[in-house]
Amino acid sequence: MWSESNTTQAASIRPSKLHMMPSSWEVAAYLQKSGLDVCVLERRHVIGGAAVTEEIVPGFKFSRASYVLSLLRPQIVKDLELKKYGLKVYLRNPSSYTPLLEPGGKDRKAHSLCLGPDAEQNKKQISQFSDRDAQAFEEYEQQLKRIVSAMDILLDSPPISWTSLLSSSLSTKWQAIPAVRALISAVLKIGKDMPAFYELMTASSQKVLNRWFESEPLRATLATDSVVGTMTSPVISGSAYVLLHHVMGELEGIKGAWGYVEGGMGNVSHAIKNCAVDHGADVFCDKPVTQITLKEDHATGVVLEDGTEIKSRVVLSNATPKVTYLNLLPQNALPQKVTQSLEQYDYTSPVTKINLALDCLPSFLADPNLQKNEPMPHHQCSIHLNCENMQMIHEAFLDAQRGLLPSRPMIEMVIPSSRDPTLAPPGKHVASLFTQFTPYTLAKGAVWDEETRNKYASIVFDAIENYAPGFKASIIGCDILTPPDLERIFGLTGGNIFHGTMSLDQLYFSRPIPSLGNYRGPIVGLYLCGSGSHPGGGVMGSAGRLAAQAVLADIKHLRKY
Repeated sequence: MWSESNTTQAASIRPSKLHMMPSSWEVAAYLQKSGLDVCVLERRHVIGGAAVTEEIVPGFKFSRASYVLSLLRPQIVKDLELKKYGLKVYLRNPSSYTPLLEPGGKDRKAHSLCLGPDAEQNKKQISQFSDRDAQAFEEYEQQLKRIVSAMDILLDSPPISWTSLLSSSLSTKWQAIPAVRALISAVLKIGKDMPAFYELMTASSQKVLNRWFESEPLRATLATDSVVGTMTSPVISGSAYVLLHHVMGELEGIKGAWGYVEGGMGNVSHAIKNCAVDHGADVFCDKPVTQITLKEDHATGVVLEDGTEIKSRVVLSNATPKVTYLNLLPQNALPQKVTQSLEQYDYTSPVTKINLALDCLPSFLADPNLQKNEPMPHHQCSIHLNCENMQMIHEAFLDAQRGLLPSRPMIEMVIPSSRDPTLAPPGKHVASLFTQFTPYTLAKGAVWDEETRNKYASIVFDAIENYAPGFKASIIGCDILTPPDLERIFGLTGGNIFHGTMSLDQLYFSRPIPSLGNYRGPIVGLYLCGSGSHPGGGVMGSAGRLAAQAVLADIKHLRKY
C-alpha cells in the first residue's frame, strides 16, 4: 500500500538510446515492449523504491516501506504477465481486526470486531454492537463498490488536459477527447450514487460514517482508511476521499481485496522488472541522479552522482514532483508561476513505519491464541490498535499538530508471515507497524535522533503490550522509519507515502498542479510517471502505464530533437 518506486528511467528508439530517470517499473516494461530502448537508474542498491523487500534482521525479510497490495491495476497484471514473471499474492481473510481494551457492545461482552469478505459473518460480528449497523453494512459496502467500479475508467485513463481541450488546433483538441469520454462515462455510471460520490469527495469521513452507522468501534475501524498516510483527522472535510481511495483496488477479481505478496513487496517490483529485462531493458542500481540536462526547453538526459552523463531523448521520473522539478532541473528552467505552484504542493506526512522481527505471534487478550505460535484468522489481517473510537484517532492527530509525539498513536499492525512462510525462519514472524500521527518537525526544537525514535517506539510497543501482554518480550529486531527517515532513504518528500497529499486540490488534472497534470510539462521530453501524478498514491502502476502511453503518443514529435 503506498508509493511506487523512486527510480529514474530513460527510453529510446533503436538504435539511438532514450533514457529514463527515477521512474516506475511499469513505464519501463510498457515502453520496452513497444520497441524503445529503456535504461532504468535506481537510486538505491535494491530495485523498487518504496516497494522493496529488505533483510534488515538476518533471516527476516521485510516489506520495508509499502507492505500490502490491492491497488495494482488488473490490466497491468495482465499486460505485463506478472504472474508469469513471479508475482504471487496471498489473499487475506478476514481483512480487519479491532480488539477492544474493555469489553463493549450491546451486552458489554464484545471483545473485538473482525470484518472480511463473508457478509453473514460481518453481520454476526457487527450485531455485537448494533443490529441496525449489521443490516446497513452490506448496503454501505455495495454503494462503495458501485462508485469505485464507476471510477475504474478514470484510474485507467489520463486526466483531461485543459491546455489541449482549449487549444485552437483541431488535432490537439482531438487528443483530449478520450479523457473527456472517460469522465462522462464515469459520471453516467455513477448515476443515482452521485450525491454519495460528491459527499465522499468533499466531506469528512466522520460525517459519512455517522450517517451510516451508530456503533463507534465500527465507525472508527472504517475511519482508519480515511487517514492512512495523510495528516488529517476523520473530522476534517476531505478525509472521506482517502477512505474511498483505499477501496479502489482489486485482487484475483475481488473488488476491495488486499493481500500479501509472497517474498514481500519487492517481488511486485521484481516481477515488473523481470518483464522489462526480458524484453531488453537495462537496469542499474546505486546510480543516483543529480541533474536532468536540458537543451533549450528539451530534456536531453541525466547526470549521475559520479559525474557520468547519460544522453537521452526522453526522461521519465518517478521521484516526487519536488525532486523532479525543483531539485533536479537547472534553476529557472520552469516558468515562475509553475515553480511557485510546485512550492505550494503539500507533502505533509503523519507516518512512522516500524518493522519488527518477532520470535512468536502476539496473543491478544480479546482473542487469546488457542495454540502457542499457531496463526489464528485475526493474525492474517490488518490489526487496528488504539482505534476503538474516532476520538482516539482525532486526539493523536491533535498531538501531531502541536509537534508532539502522540500519547496513543493509531497503529495498523500486519503480520504477513502468518500467510507467507518465506519471510521468517520457522516459528518466527515479521510484523509491520504503520503508525500515526508523527510530525516531520517536532516542537521545541526537538529532532528525530536515535533517542527520540526509541522513545516513540516505546510508546507504540507499550500500546501493543496493553492489547497483547508479552509482545515486547517477543521483539528480536527493530527498524524505525520516521517521516525524515522515509524522505532520506526512499526519497519521499516530507516522508509522504503518496508523493503528495491526496486532497481534492491535488487530484486528477491538478496532480501535482494543473499545468503538469497530464504527465507532461513545459520541458519537452520530461514526464512524471509516479504517484505524484494522476491517479495518485499507492502501488497502483497506473501512472506509469499512462505516462508510457503519453510518450508513445508524442514519440514522432520527439524525433525532431
